[in-house]
Amino acid sequence: MTIRLYDTSARQIRDFTPITPGCVSIYLCGATVQAAPHIGHIRSGLNFDIMRRWFEYRGYDVTFVRNVTDIDDKIIRKSAEQHRPWWAIGYENERAFNDGYTALGCLPPTYEPRATGHVTEMVEMMRGLIERGHAYEADGNVYFDVRSLPGYLSLSNQDLDELRQPAEDGETGKRDPRDFAMWKAVKPGEPSWETPWGRGRPGWHLECSAMAHKYLGSAFDIHGGGIDLIFPHHENEIAQAVGFGDEFAHYWVHNSWVTMSGEKMSKSLGNSVLVSEMVKAWRPIVLRYYLGTPHYRSTIEYSEEALREAESAFARIEGFVQRVVEKAGGPVEPAAEVPPAFAEAMDDDLGVPQALAIVHTTVRQGNSALAADDKEAAVARLAEVRAMLAVLGLDPLDPHWAGESDRGEDLHGVVDTLVRLVLQQRESARVRKDWATADAIRDQLNQSGLVIEDGPQGPRWTLGPR
Repeated sequence: MTIRLYDTSARQIRDFTPITPGCVSIYLCGATVQAAPHIGHIRSGLNFDIMRRWFEYRGYDVTFVRNVTDIDDKIIRKSAEQHRPWWAIGYENERAFNDGYTALGCLPPTYEPRATGHVTEMVEMMRGLIERGHAYEADGNVYFDVRSLPGYLSLSNQDLDELRQPAEDGETGKRDPRDFAMWKAVKPGEPSWETPWGRGRPGWHLECSAMAHKYLGSAFDIHGGGIDLIFPHHENEIAQAVGFGDEFAHYWVHNSWVTMSGEKMSKSLGNSVLVSEMVKAWRPIVLRYYLGTPHYRSTIEYSEEALREAESAFARIEGFVQRVVEKAGGPVEPAAEVPPAFAEAMDDDLGVPQALAIVHTTVRQGNSALAADDKEAAVARLAEVRAMLAVLGLDPLDPHWAGESDRGEDLHGVVDTLVRLVLQQRESARVRKDWATADAIRDQLNQSGLVIEDGPQGPRWTLGPR
């Protein structure tokens, strides 16, 4: 068994070899909490949740760190625009992100450090970089000297002479416009912390280098994030960490975007789809299926039609699960191992689409067993399906999803009684061979959003896709 991952720095799929046998350390760039999350933000957390689950299934002890950027230029601008404290905006949106992660079934990280809680570590790293000749102070700012580090831009594969480094107002005193700010001098009305170079606040990149060092050490296995972070954020993280003396990440794994009309989903474009609103319109488990089943390196083009297709696809899986549980007369435990073809797909750069095809094939086999009244085979297929769905975080029988279907779950008993009365009328029509009336009743139920299936134990109903 060898897990293989696409390493952005190597630009190829590589066999995964952990630094410490049996252990995996992952650092994921998490939320910048200037606003509530849209589904594009949550996709990253979900993709790496699946990675973590697969490593754990394969027997690894996983340490998963996902940071929170709770101070940066965007948060400060929002604070000024809304006339609210920066920390209030940050905390409110941090909770919204965590609500989103939880709603979509992401496991909590091992550690979730905030930038503002690690200024001491940032100062220590800046001091070391200045001593090693990789950084300098100017006008209360601290900059990284990009020309001091051979190999800078190797991740993004850019030419230093052509580089255009993003910069903000107040970044004065640079020796080279391509140098980037690690620490920004205090401005009136902005939050600040005391340092040997005067009061100021963190730049964007320094926090992750410092926090990864604190929680994962000088070398760790995997650094993750969205493809939009490759430059400048991840490139500058590497520069700081390597300049400080760390090996830093051995593998770089990046997920792609969720787009709308071909454009990256972002607040600035005004095309965001907030998670808090999406979970009101769609079951969270369906959203997880929609966002988590494409390959992590493929772009998802958002549309309601695609979501409806995901809802229908998951309904087929969920319907099979429910039918076998009814047939078995109680819970069916997941199999100890997933099918070999599923494992092969997941080992190959987390090939979720190929793995999902095995899920659907197994569901079809299970449905055939049900049609043949082969209870033993149907139960065996459900055990395999549950094992596979657990890896993807999509097992509808998992306690996390218990009661998740809030489409009138508290009224289920009432609806069931009413539907069964109608189904009795349909059955009476069938007994007297009044097929027109029986078909009309079934059609009316289908139009109301119910799916009626006739089985050996009589008709059963389920909610159909919208």
